[in-house]
Amino acid sequence: QVRPVESGGGLVQAGGSLRLSCAASIRTFSSSDMKWYRQAPGKEREFVAAIWNGGSTYYADSVKGRFTIFRDNAKNTVYLQMNSLKPEDTAIYYCNAAGSGYAYWGQGTQVTVSS
Repeated sequence: QVRPVESGGGLVQAGGSLRLSCAASIRTFSSSDMKWYRQAPGKEREFVAAIWNGGSTYYADSVKGRFTIFRDNAKNTVYLQMNSLKPEDTAIYYCNAAGSGYAYWGQGTQVTVSS
Protein backbone atom coordinates (compact mmCIF):
# COMPACT_ATOMS: atom_id res chain seq x y z
CA GLN A 1 0.00 0.00 0.00
CA VAL A 2 1.82 3.05 -1.28
CA ARG A 3 -1.03 5.51 -1.25
CA PRO A 4 -0.88 7.96 1.66
CA VAL A 5 -3.67 7.67 4.21
CA GLU A 6 -4.99 10.81 5.89
CA SER A 7 -6.78 10.92 9.24
CA GLY A 8 -7.75 13.39 11.93
CA GLY A 9 -10.44 15.37 10.17
CA GLY A 10 -13.74 16.22 11.80
CA LEU A 11 -16.12 18.94 12.89
CA VAL A 12 -14.79 21.79 15.01
CA GLN A 13 -16.01 25.23 16.04
CA ALA A 14 -14.35 28.35 14.73
CA GLY A 15 -11.26 29.14 16.77
CA GLY A 16 -10.65 25.49 17.51
CA SER A 17 -7.82 23.16 16.53
CA LEU A 18 -7.32 19.90 14.68
CA ARG A 19 -4.28 17.82 13.85
CA LEU A 20 -4.27 15.91 10.60
CA SER A 21 -1.99 12.95 10.00
CA CYS A 22 -0.80 11.38 6.78
CA ALA A 23 0.84 7.97 6.90
CA ALA A 24 2.67 6.95 3.75
CA SER A 25 4.15 3.49 3.33
CA ILE A 26 6.79 4.73 0.96
CA ARG A 27 10.24 3.21 1.11
CA THR A 28 11.72 6.60 0.27
CA PHE A 29 9.54 8.60 2.67
CA SER A 30 12.46 10.42 4.26
CA SER A 31 13.55 11.72 0.86
CA SER A 32 10.03 12.65 -0.24
CA ASP A 33 8.60 16.14 -0.30
CA MET A 34 5.30 16.11 1.57
CA LYS A 35 2.47 18.55 0.94
CA TRP A 36 -1.06 19.25 2.09
CA TYR A 37 -3.72 20.52 -0.27
CA ARG A 38 -7.40 21.21 0.26
CA GLN A 39 -10.51 21.44 -1.85
CA ALA A 40 -13.64 23.25 -0.77
CA PRO A 41 -17.02 22.56 -2.39
CA GLY A 42 -17.23 24.15 -5.82
CA LYS A 43 -13.60 25.26 -5.74
CA GLU A 44 -10.36 24.00 -7.19
CA ARG A 45 -7.83 22.13 -5.11
CA GLU A 46 -5.38 24.55 -3.53
CA PHE A 47 -1.99 24.28 -1.90
CA VAL A 48 -1.87 24.56 1.90
CA ALA A 49 1.59 23.63 3.19
CA ALA A 50 4.76 21.78 2.26
CA ILE A 51 7.71 20.27 4.05
CA TRP A 52 10.69 19.36 1.95
CA ASN A 53 12.84 16.34 2.58
CA GLY A 54 15.41 18.58 4.25
CA GLY A 55 12.83 19.90 6.70
CA SER A 56 12.18 23.37 5.28
CA THR A 57 8.56 24.41 5.25
CA TYR A 58 6.35 26.64 3.13
CA TYR A 59 2.79 27.82 3.65
CA ALA A 60 -0.03 29.41 1.74
CA ASP A 61 -0.64 32.97 2.88
CA SER A 62 -4.14 32.04 4.01
CA VAL A 63 -2.85 29.64 6.67
CA LYS A 64 0.49 31.19 7.61
CA GLY A 65 0.77 31.68 11.35
CA ARG A 66 -2.14 29.32 12.06
CA PHE A 67 -1.06 25.99 10.54
CA THR A 68 2.15 24.05 11.14
CA ILE A 69 3.42 21.17 9.05
CA PHE A 70 5.93 18.72 10.50
CA ARG A 71 7.08 15.19 9.84
CA ASP A 72 8.26 12.11 11.68
CA ASN A 73 10.39 10.08 9.28
CA ALA A 74 10.64 7.20 11.75
CA LYS A 75 6.87 6.80 11.49
CA ASN A 76 6.59 7.68 7.78
CA THR A 77 4.06 10.29 8.80
CA VAL A 78 3.49 13.97 8.13
CA TYR A 79 1.22 16.13 10.24
CA LEU A 80 -0.71 19.34 9.83
CA GLN A 81 -1.46 21.15 13.08
CA MET A 82 -4.31 23.56 12.45
CA ASN A 83 -5.07 26.26 15.02
CA SER A 84 -7.45 29.21 15.05
CA LEU A 85 -9.61 27.49 12.49
CA LYS A 86 -12.03 29.55 10.43
CA PRO A 87 -15.18 28.52 8.54
CA GLU A 88 -13.31 29.19 5.29
CA ASP A 89 -10.90 26.39 6.22
CA THR A 90 -13.72 23.92 5.62
CA ALA A 91 -12.58 21.51 2.89
CA ILE A 92 -11.36 18.04 2.12
CA TYR A 93 -7.67 17.94 2.97
CA TYR A 94 -5.36 15.82 0.83
CA CYS A 95 -1.83 14.62 1.43
CA ASN A 96 0.69 14.43 -1.40
CA ALA A 97 4.00 12.60 -1.38
CA ALA A 98 6.38 13.34 -4.21
CA GLY A 99 9.92 12.60 -5.22
CA SER A 100 12.00 11.69 -8.22
CA GLY A 101 9.62 9.99 -10.62
CA TYR A 102 6.63 9.60 -8.33
CA ALA A 103 3.72 11.44 -6.79
CA TYR A 104 1.05 9.86 -4.63
CA TRP A 105 -2.24 11.31 -3.36
CA GLY A 106 -4.28 10.21 -0.41
CA GLN A 107 -8.05 9.85 -0.40
CA GLY A 108 -8.58 12.95 1.70
CA THR A 109 -10.07 13.75 5.08
CA GLN A 110 -12.97 16.13 5.68
CA VAL A 111 -12.51 19.18 7.89
CA THR A 112 -15.61 21.19 8.75
CA VAL A 113 -15.40 24.41 10.76
CA SER A 114 -18.67 25.76 12.10
CA SER A 115 -19.21 29.45 12.82
